[in-house]
Amino acid sequence: MALIEDKLYKRIKNAVGRAIADYNLIEEGDRVAVAVSGGKDSYTLLHILEELRRRAPVKYEIMAITIDSGYPGFRTDIIAEHLAGRGFAHHIEKTDHYGIIKEKRREGSSYCSICARLKRGVLYTLTQRYECNKLALGHHMDDFVETLLLNQFFVGSLKAMSPRMLADNGETTVIRPLVYVAEEEIIPFSRQNRFPVVCCCCPVCGVADQQRKKMKKLLKELEKENPCVKRSLLKALSNVHPRHLLDRQLKK
Repeated sequence: MALIEDKLYKRIKNAVGRAIADYNLIEEGDRVAVAVSGGKDSYTLLHILEELRRRAPVKYEIMAITIDSGYPGFRTDIIAEHLAGRGFAHHIEKTDHYGIIKEKRREGSSYCSICARLKRGVLYTLTQRYECNKLALGHHMDDFVETLLLNQFFVGSLKAMSPRMLADNGETTVIRPLVYVAEEEIIPFSRQNRFPVVCCCCPVCGVADQQRKKMKKLLKELEKENPCVKRSLLKALSNVHPRHLLDRQLKK
C-alpha cells in the first residue's frame, strides 16, 4: 500500500530532503541501515527514505534492522510482516538484553541507559555485518530540543544531538534525517498511513525518563506564548557564538 501523498506527506518529505542536503547525510553509493523499533518515528523515517530513494539524484540502498531485546510480548512478527509486505530488505536480531539488564543493572540506576547502550552496540555490529556504511536513527526535532534542555538543566552541558556523526566504533556514520520534523507531524502521518506500531514491552515503559517528560511539559507551556519555540531552539544549535560562552577552552 502506497503512502498517502497529502500536504503532511510533502511537508515531512521536504523536511527530510532538506536535512539530507544541509548535512550531507546520504551520498552516492551509500548503504543505509535504518533502525526500526516498531514505533511511529522509525516507520516514518524508513518510508520517507524509501520515497526519496526512488527519486533521488544519487543512488543509495536502505535496509531495515530491528533489535529484539527479549522483552516478553514484543511483537516482532508484526514488524516483520509489515516490512516484508512493503518489500524492504530487513533483519531482526534476537538478543537477551532483558536478561543482561536484570542481572547487571544496579538498583536505582537508569533502565533506559543500559538498554540503549546494548542496542547501540548491536546496531553498529549489524550495520557492519550487512556492509552498510551509515546507520539512520529516528530522532526527530523534539528529541533534539529536549536533549538540549536536559543537558542544560540536569548535566550542566551545552549539547544536544548531531544530525551526522561518526560512531564510537570509528567506522559507522550515524545520521538523523528527521531533525527538521516535529513529533506533532509524525503522529498523524503514522496514523493515516496505518503503520503497525508495536509496544517495546519494556518493563518501565511509560514510567521511565521522567525528566524528559518534564521537558515536554515545559515546551508545551512555552508554545502557548511562542508556537515557534522548538524551531527557535533547534535553530540556536546551528547559530552558536563561542565568544559569548564561558568555556575557557574555546578560542576567544
